[in-house]
Amino acid sequence: MIGLRHGKMQDGAAGLLLAAIAVPEQLATAHLAGMPAEAGLYTFVAGGLGFALFGTNRFLSAGADSTVAPIFAGGLAVLALAGTPHYVALAGLLAVMVGVLLVGAAVLRAGWVADLLSVPVVVGFMAGIAVHIVVGQLPIVLGVTGGGGTLPDRVVALWSHRSDTNLWTLGIGLGILAITRATDAVMPRVPGALLALVLASCSVAVWQPPVEMLAVLHPAMPALAMPSFAEVYALAPLALIVAMVCMMQTAAVLRAYPSQPEGPLHVARDFAGIGAGSILAGLIGGFPVNASPPRTAVAVEAGAGSQWASLVAVALGLALLFGGGDLLAFLPHAALGGILIGVAMRLFRLGEMVRIARCGGTEILLVLASALLVVLLPIQTGAILGVVFSLLHGFYIVARPHCTELARAPGTTVWWPPDDGGAEYVPGVLVFAPAAPVNFTNASFIRAALKAAIERAATPVRLVVIEASGTIDIDYTGAGVLIRYIAYLRARGIDVALARLSAERAVVRAERTGLLDAFGRDRVFRTVEEAIGVRGSFTPRPPSPPVSQRFPV
Repeated sequence: MIGLRHGKMQDGAAGLLLAAIAVPEQLATAHLAGMPAEAGLYTFVAGGLGFALFGTNRFLSAGADSTVAPIFAGGLAVLALAGTPHYVALAGLLAVMVGVLLVGAAVLRAGWVADLLSVPVVVGFMAGIAVHIVVGQLPIVLGVTGGGGTLPDRVVALWSHRSDTNLWTLGIGLGILAITRATDAVMPRVPGALLALVLASCSVAVWQPPVEMLAVLHPAMPALAMPSFAEVYALAPLALIVAMVCMMQTAAVLRAYPSQPEGPLHVARDFAGIGAGSILAGLIGGFPVNASPPRTAVAVEAGAGSQWASLVAVALGLALLFGGGDLLAFLPHAALGGILIGVAMRLFRLGEMVRIARCGGTEILLVLASALLVVLLPIQTGAILGVVFSLLHGFYIVARPHCTELARAPGTTVWWPPDDGGAEYVPGVLVFAPAAPVNFTNASFIRAALKAAIERAATPVRLVVIEASGTIDIDYTGAGVLIRYIAYLRARGIDVALARLSAERAVVRAERTGLLDAFGRDRVFRTVEEAIGVRGSFTPRPPSPPVSQRFPV
């Protein structure tokens, strides 16, 4: 009983800290999304309630999120003017559609969808979003007129109006940014954003500078109406993009902060929690809900043990919404701009970019390409192309796999890629290892790599051993290419054996496609050493005609 009471007290304290950090962020995110300030609190309340009821993770904080806000704001701006009733209604409809997609993904157990975006693409995507946020908030922080159109056009407009900078708004924005960054670095448990907003409000109340202030909150339930088919059709692509980003970010949060370190991840079930929150947000005047990595980290560091911490924060958000809305009359717009620039700096993950670059390869180019796509194109278009880039990169890795010639480690029976430690070769024997499933995308490439290895061998090859430990699958096309090449090699006096085909799926497919018959049952071995040890008993023979006829050239 005492432990339970202590746990509830810990959750209460964590909820207070979570609310102190979340409320300023939710107000700023609503501003970023082109929505009224109260819409941010609606979304926070809906996200917290929805996930507490249907999610499984003990720590995850759901609500308005600065990652998806610029995406859907850019898409909705094409259909309606930001801040108008039509815009707010479309944002609510979009939230419901995103929620339905997330719940549908949960029902279909589609947690794997979150893995379609590679880390380099996500890092680049976030960097592009960060640039959009900074450029979008600079006119507010500088107190100048912002330009429209593309992001480069807005940068040019900012430069042309640089002499009109309002030093008061600049000071407020930079002060907010400095305080939040300092507290994040030195005292992460201190709600720096809330502290900065209080100081900014007090400064404005005392000196009354010529700066634009936020409006008083006016909480009211929206007038619900049946959406038209045209509206649903127009929002469908945007809803898919936002849902994909929500799934990706939710999965990342769940992996970073699991309820139990060694326990299972209920990714699909937690999609339902985010989806339920998004549907509720759309019905009460909010916008799409997403999981929040920084707020979840705050809940964990504050000692939260359950979703009670989120519910406490939700209750405090409701108290502000219905009892403290007048306080916003003392809050300058530039303060929210400073908070959002701080958020953008967290999204720009420079350290991760450096680690990707140090790993070598071409993945750093994926980071740059994804960032440039989001920066130079409309955000939703850049997001779609980022997903395509991620899938193409994965496709390329499979289509052009690493194929290597193996050598025996000195004094052992282990066959391994040769290194500086020395290697042993058996004259007349080539051990060839394709590190990929053999399918229609790469079979011709693997055949060409094997042909090249045979041609550059130091001594004439009499036996090729295909070491297949890295082959997890074989499709009809891939089997056909190998069967024909086995016949080609044997017709030229080079025999072929198979070793270490251990993946159950690959074994079944090799059996059904006739690939094992093409090798010959006496040429299929558990180890490379076994295959080489009986090479003297091999007699060249082509595959039987019925097998080769199944795969015509």
